[in-house]
Amino acid sequence: MKIIDIGPDSMEFYGSIPIGFTVKSIYEVEPLKQGLGGIRLHELSLDQPYEKDYDLRESPRDWLKQFDVSNWRFFMAMDGELPVGGASVAYDTPDVNMLGGRTDLTVLWDIRVHPDYRGSGIGTALFRRAEEWSRNKKCRWMKVETQNINVPACKFYARMGCVLGEINTQAYVKEGLGHETMLVWYLKL
Repeated sequence: MKIIDIGPDSMEFYGSIPIGFTVKSIYEVEPLKQGLGGIRLHELSLDQPYEKDYDLRESPRDWLKQFDVSNWRFFMAMDGELPVGGASVAYDTPDVNMLGGRTDLTVLWDIRVHPDYRGSGIGTALFRRAEEWSRNKKCRWMKVETQNINVPACKFYARMGCVLGEINTQAYVKEGLGHETMLVWYLKL
């Protein structure tokens, strides 16, 4: 397995790597004393697992229509000629709200590993490559958004050294996804 840099012209190839997963559990968000006593997250197994595929709402080629990706970096993990993983990092892009106009942080916009290769270290290698690139940009932080329905991703980011910095239970209400909570992780570089 090797990791290569790719350009925005390869987004169709990048998007061929499935990002979908089965939601088997969620992190339930419990405000203590109306939130004044903190917030507790606890994992809750679902009686009826379901499928989630982020690409159904927005695929990698859609990013090119929405954003100027000239300051982004795209990585692809290859097993021979087969694409098995990818990571995208946004930097200094005014239209990316998650960057907040800051140039001291990057956003790990997307990370995906083919289902047949999950658990094999590819995600770690891609994450570390994104981290290295962010450091080379002289950034102090790398930021990552996920949801409470993606428990494996949350555990992965914690293993990578990220700290949960934001919880927003209302973030996706307008999108009709009020049952999902935004969890934003930060990695100090």
